[in-house]
Amino acid sequence: MTPAVNQNSTLPSLSGGLYAFFFDVDGTLATIESQPESVSIPASVRQHLQQISNLSHGALALVSGRPIAQLDALVAPLEAPAAGVHGAERRDASGRVHRHSLPGDIAQTLQTELQQTLDQWPGTLLEVKGMAFALHYRNAPEYEKSIMQLAEDAVTRFPALALQPGKCVVELKPQGIDKGAAVREFMQEAPFIGRIPVFVGDDLTDEKGFLAVNAMQGISVKVGEGASHAHYRLDSVDAVWHWLAQLLLQLEHDIVGKESRL
Repeated sequence: MTPAVNQNSTLPSLSGGLYAFFFDVDGTLATIESQPESVSIPASVRQHLQQISNLSHGALALVSGRPIAQLDALVAPLEAPAAGVHGAERRDASGRVHRHSLPGDIAQTLQTELQQTLDQWPGTLLEVKGMAFALHYRNAPEYEKSIMQLAEDAVTRFPALALQPGKCVVELKPQGIDKGAAVREFMQEAPFIGRIPVFVGDDLTDEKGFLAVNAMQGISVKVGEGASHAHYRLDSVDAVWHWLAQLLLQLEHDIVGKESRL
């Protein structure tokens, strides 16, 4: 990875084009909290997302490590296309849900073993996502190496698994599933097809999304610090919220301009 464009760089104008918007959630649309269930998105931001989706004819999707049910709760009343658990489950614009899963015997064995181990490490947390597992150590950073070793051992034992590091978390998910693949699938379907993809994310889990969008000559935006494949950068979640408000004004302006020319 290379450093993204420096933090003083401005995002390109999205005036006049047809865009498809893809957003990560934690660390992008919402500030990261020590407990995943404590995360929320302000009502004003949810309203902006709804309006941007409407003006883009539904070409707005959430692409997150969270399950789709949690994403729906966070952005309600908006019910957008979504890729949950890094794409292991994906709801297209028609509402049809596509799911990948781990073999039942692997899932149950792994859950039991992971829980027994993490119970011995105070402050760590096992999040069970149905088709994936997240091993959190934000409240116990001293266990980072132990968590990573535990995850690596699991991947060695079960080749159907892939390891995905993140911010104070390591995830175990089905092999071949990532945010880049989810974005590519969306971009082959209405209403995304034929549009320019815009992907906004903050974590290592978003890098494959950036690569996918870059390959499609789209716009990739890294939130926060750190090396990245993204071509642009926003400083923080607050900066994302401000940019959404500006984006909404731009989209509304473009529509007024088109109507005035009719």
